[in-house]
This record gives sequence, C-alpha cells and structure tokens, in this order.
Amino acid sequence: MNRSYRSRITRRILLQYFLSIIGFVIVFFLLFFVAYRLISNHFWYYDDPLYRFLNFIRRYIIVFISIPLIVGWAVITYIFIGRPLRYLDEVIVASEKLANPTEEQIILSEAMKNVQDDLNEVRENAVRSAQVAKEAEQRKNDLIVYLAHDLKTPLTSVIGYLTLLRDEREISEELREKYLSISLDKAERLEELINEFFEITRFNLSNIELSRSNVNLTRMLEQIAYEFKPMLLSKGMEIKLDVPDGVMMKCDVNKLQRVFDNILRNAVFYSYENSAVEIGVTQDDKETVIRFANRGDTIPKEKLGRLFEQFYRLDSARGTNNGGAGLGLAIAKQIVTLHGGTIDAQSEDERIEFTVSIPLAVGKS
Repeated sequence: MNRSYRSRITRRILLQYFLSIIGFVIVFFLLFFVAYRLISNHFWYYDDPLYRFLNFIRRYIIVFISIPLIVGWAVITYIFIGRPLRYLDEVIVASEKLANPTEEQIILSEAMKNVQDDLNEVRENAVRSAQVAKEAEQRKNDLIVYLAHDLKTPLTSVIGYLTLLRDEREISEELREKYLSISLDKAERLEELINEFFEITRFNLSNIELSRSNVNLTRMLEQIAYEFKPMLLSKGMEIKLDVPDGVMMKCDVNKLQRVFDNILRNAVFYSYENSAVEIGVTQDDKETVIRFANRGDTIPKEKLGRLFEQFYRLDSARGTNNGGAGLGLAIAKQIVTLHGGTIDAQSEDERIEFTVSIPLAVGKS
C-alpha cells in the first residue's frame, strides 16, 4: 500500500473528526443561545414547576453544559474510531483473499478506492504468476518425461551393440568398428540427455551471482566464434564478426560467455545450412549492444514472446537431437538482467536477431 494513500486516508479521517467536533460544539452553543433567548423573553411565575427546573439548571449550568458536550464528543469519537477499524477489517479480509488469489475482484469502501486498486493489482499479478509457475512446472514435468523416454532409445542401442560385440566371436573388424562407432554415438547422446537433467537441477537450485571484471569484448567474441567452428562446419555455416577493435566492458566474463554461447548454439540449431551467423557490436557512453543475427524460419510472434520462458522449446518435438532443456535463453535472460541489461528477440523475413544491451554503469551484483 502506498504511503501517500495511508497519509491521505489518515488526514481525511482526522479532518472529518475535528470538523465534526467543532460543528457539534457550534450547533450545541447555537441551540443553547436560542433556547436561552426564548426562555428569557418568557414571563415566568415563581410557583411554575418548569421555572423551578430551569432555575435549578441555571445554578448547575456548568454540569448541564458539560454532560451533553462530553456525550457528544464520546459518540463522535466512537464513530470515527470505528471507521478505521472497519477499514482494517476490510483490508484483513482482502489480505486473506490475497493468500489464495482468485479472479474475484476485491471490493473496499469508497474511501479505500486507491487501496482497492493496489490490492487488485497485487491479486492479478499473483494470479498471473501462479499461472506462469504452473505452466513452467508442467513444461518441466513434460520435459523430464520426454527426456526419460529418450534415455531408453540410446541406452537400448548401446546395450544391444555391446551385447553383439560380446557374443559374436567371429565378427569382422569392419563390423566391430561400425558397432563401436554406433555405441559411442549413442553414449554421447546419453551424456547430452543427462547433462540436460543436471541443467534443470542447477537452474532450480542455484542462485546466480556476478563477479565483474574489465573484459576485452572483442577478443572474447573472437574466441567464442573460434570454438564454434566444429559445430558450424557440420552445417556448412560461418560466423561473421563486425566488432571494433578493443571494445572493453565490465562484466562477469564467465556468465556473459554463457549468454553468448546459449544464443549462438540456438542460432546454429535453427539456421539454414550454408548460411552465416552475424555478430555486431556497438558502444556509446551509456551501453554496449551486441547483436546476433542468423537466417532461419521466421519465428511467429506468439512464440517469439515465449523464447525466454523456463523450459520452453521452440521445437517441442520429442527425440530431436537439438531439442535442449529449454533453459538456455531463460538463463541468458537472468544473467543479462543481473548485469542491469536487457535481451530481446526479433524475427521477420526468415531473419532472427537477438539483441543484448549491457549498461556501462556498474551497479551492485
């Protein structure tokens, strides 16, 4: 709840309270004055009972004035103390609804309209967060089921070919090499799947922290491009660097390298064969911008906005060799956000572009 709202409500209640007290006192003395004038202008007889009663009041006028003033003050105070207590009861009931948020709107008194809007915004955010968490959990569970299923195929092949090698004594050298090669390929696939399981666990349990240092971004990107050559050659691809010499920035080099690695790996997987991945860098006095562009199938807008979600895979087909755990871009976004930067993706006309912006001003990790 915004402090200005609380102050506004408090000021309003106090102002109304004091105005009510002042108004009551003014009206009381006005009525007293009118009554006094009417009584003074009336001709009274000494033996008149009303005259004797009024005479008694005059002798104890302080008491008869004080009692209604005190009673009026007590009634007004009780009313105004009850009002914030009613507001408090409403907020308590609303807080109970926030503990288990639903689509039902929270309704408060008119004076609490701003508070009501804030609570409804919190409720809506909680509902959305719960839905996103539920979807992420479901995607994670589905992914684990898929990975567990995919583990069976290479494992069965490895066992099968190793059994053949053990049982077939007269097998030719050529066939032996073939069986060993297949077994090795399947074992490497098993390793990839197991690594994906570890990736899921690390993402859920680890708390990423930054260790910043001054880094030559130009050399860093050149090194990453060199390391990707074997993967690029398998698809007849290349990396084109458009990076000025000696671009320096302060960052966590290992974490940022992981960001670039994840983006490049994603670009290679979804690029056309015999195409190029373009990497460009621009820097001004506020930020460093790194762009990765590749040629591939245009990503629909509804999928483009979900690329950075946990466990979301653009190609959700089971058993694909390039279908990762759906964490690479989610982790990349988390790391870039910790650097105080942004990462986004654009896709049109069979061109996919990722943009990473890192501010030069360094905040706390």
